Amino acid sequence: MKPEASARASEPIRRIAIWGWPLIAIRLFALLALLLVCVAAYYAASPFTARNPVPPFFLRLVGTISGLRVTVRGRRPAPGSFFLANHVSWLDIPALSGASGTAFIAHDGLADFGPLRWLCTLNDTVFVARNRRSTVAAQVEQIRTALKETGALTIFPEGTTSNGTDLLPFKSSLLSAIGTEDAGLTVQPVWLDYGSEAEEIAWVGDEPGLDNALRILARLRPVRVTLHFLQPLEGEERRDRKAMARSAEAAIENARNELGQAWR
Repeated sequence: MKPEASARASEPIRRIAIWGWPLIAIRLFALLALLLVCVAAYYAASPFTARNPVPPFFLRLVGTISGLRVTVRGRRPAPGSFFLANHVSWLDIPALSGASGTAFIAHDGLADFGPLRWLCTLNDTVFVARNRRSTVAAQVEQIRTALKETGALTIFPEGTTSNGTDLLPFKSSLLSAIGTEDAGLTVQPVWLDYGSEAEEIAWVGDEPGLDNALRILARLRPVRVTLHFLQPLEGEERRDRKAMARSAEAAIENARNELGQAWR
C-alpha cells in the first residue's frame, strides 16, 4: 500500500453526533411519507398530462425536508432549455428540478439499482453510458427525443461531483444533441454555489453515498445553495459541442471569480 493511501485509510471517519440520529429518523420518515403520497399522485395525474408535474414538486420537497434552502439569481430559465451545470452533491438535483422543473441526464451506473432507476424514470431521466464511444450517436438521439418530451434537460458536463470550490474540465461528447440549428432551444450555464460550506456538502473521494446522505440529513443548519442562471450561450459559443463545453465552463468559472469573492 502506498504511504498516501495508508494516511487516507488512517484518517478518522466523520462521525454523526448522537443528536443527529433522531433528526435523521424524522427526515427519513417524512421522505418516505412524501414518496408514498407523490407516487400515488403521479399515477393519478399521468393520464391527463404530457409532462407530469409531480416529480419536480416531489424533488422540491425532498430538498426542503433535507434542509436545502434555494436562492435563484440571474436570468430565469425559458421553456425548452438545456442546462450545463457544475456538480457538487446529490442535492443539486432537487435544487435544480425544484427551481426549473428540469429532467436530467445521468450515468447508466445509477440504473443498476432498480428502485433508484424507477424513481429516476418517473422524472424522465435519460441514462447514458459516457465511457462507451460506440453508443454516443444513439445517446444523442435519445437526448434529442427527451428534450422534445420534457422541455428541459440538465447535464453535469464534469461527469462527476467536484469539491465545490474547483471546476473539473467539461466533457463535450453528449452536447452533439444540440447545436446552432436548434434555434428554439436555450443553452444555459448554471452555477450551483454552496458558498463557504461547499467542501462540507460535496460528495467526493471514497465516501459512500449513504454516508454522505446521512451526514447531510443529520445537519441542524440548513444547506444554502444559490442557483446562478447565467447568460445563455449564443453565436460562436454554440458553434459546435466543444465550443459549448468551453464556453459554459468559462462562464461558470468567471461567475465564481466575480461573485464568489464574498466568501473566499
